Amino acid sequence: MGPQNILTGILCGLKDAISGIFAIKNHYNSAISDSESSSSPSSVPTPSPSLSSSPSTSKQNVKIKPRRKTNKNTFHMICQCCLLNGCIFWFSLILFDYVLLPMLYAFIHVIFGSQPGVVQSLWYWMKPILSHTFDALWRLPVFLLTRVVNALWFQDIADSTYKGRPSFIGSIPKLIADTFFSLMIQALFLIQALVIAFIPFPLLGQLASLFHLSLLYALYSFEYKWSNMGWELHKRLQVIENNWPYFFGFGFPLAILTSLSDSWFVSGCIFSLLFPLFIISGNEAKPKRGLCDYPIKIFQPVVWFSNKIFQGTIHLTAGSQGKAIINNYQKRELELLMQNPTVTEKTIYSSTTVYTENKSNSHIIDAT
Repeated sequence: MGPQNILTGILCGLKDAISGIFAIKNHYNSAISDSESSSSPSSVPTPSPSLSSSPSTSKQNVKIKPRRKTNKNTFHMICQCCLLNGCIFWFSLILFDYVLLPMLYAFIHVIFGSQPGVVQSLWYWMKPILSHTFDALWRLPVFLLTRVVNALWFQDIADSTYKGRPSFIGSIPKLIADTFFSLMIQALFLIQALVIAFIPFPLLGQLASLFHLSLLYALYSFEYKWSNMGWELHKRLQVIENNWPYFFGFGFPLAILTSLSDSWFVSGCIFSLLFPLFIISGNEAKPKRGLCDYPIKIFQPVVWFSNKIFQGTIHLTAGSQGKAIINNYQKRELELLMQNPTVTEKTIYSSTTVYTENKSNSHIIDAT
C-alpha cells in the first residue's frame, strides 16, 4: 500500500459521493417524463385483449409501472426532506436567532435607550430564558420529530433506488439482533469520534475526529444497500476497515459540511438535507477494493465494548437458565460448522457475541 493507492482510493470515494447529485437529476428527469406520459393517456396505445394476456406483455407492464412509481416517489421524498428540514425547521431557527431576537433587543433598546445599564442587564436575563424556552417548546421536539420522519423517508429512498432484489439477512430474530447491534455500534462510534477530538493536540484531534465521522457517514450511506444485499454487520464493518481510503473519501464531503456549524441542530439539518443524495450515491457506487494492504481496525473498540454491554445485559436478565440456553445454542452452531467441511467461514450470531471463525486460519476475526 503506497501513498498513490491511498490517494486513488480517496479520490474515487469523492467522485462516487458527488455522483448522487447527477443521479438525482436523472430521477428528476424520469419523474418529469413519467408525469407527462401519465397526463396524456391518449398517446399510449391501448393493447388488445389478446396482447394484454400474453406473457411478454404482462412482463413488460410489471417492469415499467414500478419504475415510474419509483422515480416519482424518490424525487417526491427528496423534496419532502428538503421542505421539512430546510424550509420549515432550519428556517425557523434562522428566524428566531437572526430576526426575532434582534428585533426584541432593538425594542428593549428603544424603551430603555437612555439607560444602557438597564438594557444590558435586562437582555442578559431575557436572552437565555427565551432561548431555552424556544429550545424546549420548539427546537428539540421538532428536531426529534424530524429524526423519526427522516428515518422513514431515508429507508424508502434507499429501497426505491436499490438496483436488485432485496435479500434478507436471515430469520426475524437474527435481523432484529443485527439491527439493534448495528445501532449500538454506530452510537458508540459517534461517541468515540467526539471523544477523540479532545486529545491534547488540537489539530490532530480534529483530524482524527473528521476521519471517524467520514467513515461513519460512509457506513450510514452504504448500510441500506448492504442490508438489502443480505450482508451482516461484521461484513459491513470489515469492508470499511479493509478499504478505508475509499470510504474516507466518500464520507468526507458530508463530514466537512456538517462540521461547519457549532450547533447540533443546524448540523442535523445539513445532514438531513444532503444525506438522501449520499444514499443514492451509495446505491449507485461500486467501491474500489484492493487499494489498501493494511486495514484499520477502527471499529474494534466499540464492537468489543458493545459485546460487553450485550453480554452483561443478557447475563443480568437471563439468569443461570438463560446462560445454559445460550451456551447450548453456541455449541450447536459450532457443531454444525465442524460437520460441514465445505464451509470455510461461518458467521455465528448468538445472543451474547458476534464473531467470525475462520477454519483455515484457526483464529477469530472481528469482534472478539
